[in-house]
Amino acid sequence: MIVPLKLILRRTIHRPPSLVRVVSLLIAVIAYGTSGFLFFEVEARPDLAAEDALWWTLVTLTTVGYGDVFPMTAGGRFLVAVPVMVLGIGLLGYVLSIAATRLVEAKTKEMMGMAKLDLEGHLVVVNFPNLAKIERLLDEIASSSVLGGEMDVVLIDEDLPQLPMELASRDNLHFVRGNPARDETLSRASLDGAARAFILSKRPGDPHSDDLAIAIALAIEARRPSIHSVVECVDVASEEVLRKAGCNSVVCAARFDAHFLGAEMAMQGAQEVVDQLLTTRSGPPLAFLPIDGAKTVGEAATARRAKGKLVLGLRRGGKIRLNPPETEALRAGDELVVLGPEPKGAGEA
Repeated sequence: MIVPLKLILRRTIHRPPSLVRVVSLLIAVIAYGTSGFLFFEVEARPDLAAEDALWWTLVTLTTVGYGDVFPMTAGGRFLVAVPVMVLGIGLLGYVLSIAATRLVEAKTKEMMGMAKLDLEGHLVVVNFPNLAKIERLLDEIASSSVLGGEMDVVLIDEDLPQLPMELASRDNLHFVRGNPARDETLSRASLDGAARAFILSKRPGDPHSDDLAIAIALAIEARRPSIHSVVECVDVASEEVLRKAGCNSVVCAARFDAHFLGAEMAMQGAQEVVDQLLTTRSGPPLAFLPIDGAKTVGEAATARRAKGKLVLGLRRGGKIRLNPPETEALRAGDELVVLGPEPKGAGEA
C-alpha cells in the first residue's frame, strides 16, 4: 500500500498532470484577483460586493474587458489588474496550446489506427490488399441501401502504417491498426457492436493468405457469432474450412476467372453484363426475394413485373436455377432471383 501511495503523491504533487496544473493556476489567479480587487477598491466604493470583484476578475482574465467594473486606485490597477491581465493572456495561451495538442494527438492516433472506437451497427473490413480494391469496395457499400449506404466502416490491418489520404477524406471510415486475429484489436474496432464483416485476402493470388483468413474468421466468429461475415479466399480448397469456421459466405475468385475468360472470348461484352448485374452503383441490383404466396414461377414473375422487377431464376435448397419454366410449381422456402430496384424499406419485397 505504501508504494502505490508514493507513486500517486509523486504524480499528483511533484509531477502533476497538465490539467491539474491549469485548474490550480486558474483558481489561484481568480482568488488573487477577487480578493485583491476587494482589498484595494472597497474603500473607494463601499457598495462593492464580492460577486462584482469575481466578475471583474473573470472578465479581465478572459481578456473580454466589458468596462462596467474597473479599478480606480493605484494599488488595484498596478498590483492587481496588471498581474491578472498578464497571467490571463499567458493562461489563455497555455489552455489553447493544450487543447490544440490534444486535438492533434487524437487525430494522429486515429490516422495511425491506435484509437479505441465506440460504434454500433457498423461494418468491419479486415485486411488492406491495395488502395484500389478498398476504394471499389467502399464505393459499392456507399451506393447500396441494403448495406446502409452511410453506415460507419472500420478498416483493420496490421501492416498499414496509417490511413492513406484518399481514404482519410471519407467521413464514415475509421482505421484500427493491429493483428485482426487478436481480441485486443477486435475490441478496439468495436466488433461486439458490428453488424457485418468483410475479410479480404491479404495477398491476392497467394493461397497462403487463406491461412490468415481462416485464423481471422475463427477469431471473429468466436467473439461475435451473430455477425454476418463474408470472406474472400484464393484457393477453392479453403472454402470448406471457412464455412466450417462459421462464415456466412465465402467468395473465391478462382472459381470465376476461367468462366469470365471463356465467356468473354465467346461473347464479347459478357464481362460488362456480369459487372452490371453485380454492382449496386449503376442500375437495379440482384436480390433474393420470397415467393409471397405465388403458386408457379409464371405467377410470381407477373406479380414482380408489376413492381418493376424481373425474375431471372429460382433458389431452392441453396442451389440456383436460371430461367425455370413458368409452369413450375413453387415450394415453401423457395426464393426468387430478381433483378430490380432496391427495396425502399424493410417491408417491401
